[in-house]
Amino acid sequence: MEMENPRERRERQEEFLVSSLGVRARDSRGRMRPEAPDETRTCFQRDVDRITHSKSFRRLKHKTQVFLRPEGDHYRTRLTHTLEVTRIARTIARALDLNEDLAEAVGLGHDLGHTPFGHAGERALNVIMADAGGFRHYEQSLRVVDLLEKEGQGLNLTYEVRDGILRHTNDPLAATLEGQIVRISDKIAYVNHDTDDAIRAGVITREELPREVIERMGSTNSQRINAITMDVIANSYGTGGLTMSHEMAEAEKLFVDFLYERVYFNPEVKREEEKVLGLMETLFEYFRKHPDELPREFLAVSLRDGLERAICDYIAGMTDRFAADTLENIFIPAAWTKL
Repeated sequence: MEMENPRERRERQEEFLVSSLGVRARDSRGRMRPEAPDETRTCFQRDVDRITHSKSFRRLKHKTQVFLRPEGDHYRTRLTHTLEVTRIARTIARALDLNEDLAEAVGLGHDLGHTPFGHAGERALNVIMADAGGFRHYEQSLRVVDLLEKEGQGLNLTYEVRDGILRHTNDPLAATLEGQIVRISDKIAYVNHDTDDAIRAGVITREELPREVIERMGSTNSQRINAITMDVIANSYGTGGLTMSHEMAEAEKLFVDFLYERVYFNPEVKREEEKVLGLMETLFEYFRKHPDELPREFLAVSLRDGLERAICDYIAGMTDRFAADTLENIFIPAAWTKL
């Protein structure tokens, strides 16, 4: 008898591990370009590896989450945010008898298109690209995996992963529960780690958190993450959807409103955001006047959608440090930087 390969064995196991509400790997709608199945990995496991080994994933370690140029090693970056989202998503997917590998792939890929300088960079590019359709990081994430990675070949991910990446922020909801899990995991992660970082930065104190949030979720980062996650699991199991209890949903809304008022719209944070807009506008205008200075291999891929979109792709892919260094190299004489 011919021996079953590891991928086939895993697909058979999913018949018991993944309920009918989830997506089993063998039921995937496939890829844009058909490929022979891997002997060892399911299609979703393969997507996890493709994303993890991509250049855009590695760049996330030098992209801001919220705080620009933080002093200290413990502030979140876009990479650590991605990893936290993915771990929460796997926990929820496992508890709800859904496909952990699919949730992991969506979680790892959901922010690949994010700009340098966090949401300040996203808002800046949206202003700059207003006449060309604007800029939204979730659309850019899909553009990265479909086109920009691997010199124009893209990662050729499965339909379910691509759908989850595109729908992790905007409506309508992702077509799969695993994709919807990443959407809610994204919020669970950022409201808690942004609070943790804001306390570390001295922007707020732990005592200033709304009383209802502490009573419902707890006073520490881990307590709050656990409370929301367990509430989602308890209220979603077997329902065919994802939901929180009314009490937890109210506390979470209060939590988010508090963060927008005290952290995201903090005057000091907004002042730094104005600098980001100026930096990115300057870079954009420079490359519009000097398109020959864009990397050739990059232009070969991006120019098919016009020069402005190519410049947008290039800037969106920069890390915070590379964007600042590029501006310095363009406008500041080399000798001056050594003074």
